[in-house]
Amino acid sequence: MAKFTKKRGKSKPAISTASLPDIIFMLLFFFMMVTVLRDSDLKLQVNTPEATELTKLEEKSLVNYIYVGKPTKQYQQVYGTSPRIQLGDKISTVEDIPLFLEQHKVKLPEAKRSRITSSLRVDGEVTMGIVQDVKTKLRKSNQLKVNYSAGKRSEELN
Repeated sequence: MAKFTKKRGKSKPAISTASLPDIIFMLLFFFMMVTVLRDSDLKLQVNTPEATELTKLEEKSLVNYIYVGKPTKQYQQVYGTSPRIQLGDKISTVEDIPLFLEQHKVKLPEAKRSRITSSLRVDGEVTMGIVQDVKTKLRKSNQLKVNYSAGKRSEELN
């Protein structure tokens, strides 16, 4: 009588693909939940100045962005070519700043409200008159944490 033996090690078991759709949908759901969409479209030309000593803001949810610059070509017929202020998604005036700050403040928990920072993204070609008006209105609104946004300057060796 002949002896039958199993051939071991020559065939590999197939990988089960039954759980792959579940994994893909979990990843899709995860990335949909953690992705933050930009909440405002920039209607102004803002080319921030460059600097070498920069500090990164920690919690971006605690930052109010105030843009100052000339309207883009798309909006120049409506708003002209003089420098304007953009708060959120709207081109506004200096008088609208307190309401903008308050609307952002009420969305946050009470414990985080004292850490709100206003970040000024100012075009390098804008005169300081409009920037000073914004800073004065921020001070009158008791928003004393102000930062200027800048791009990173590459250090050149001379």
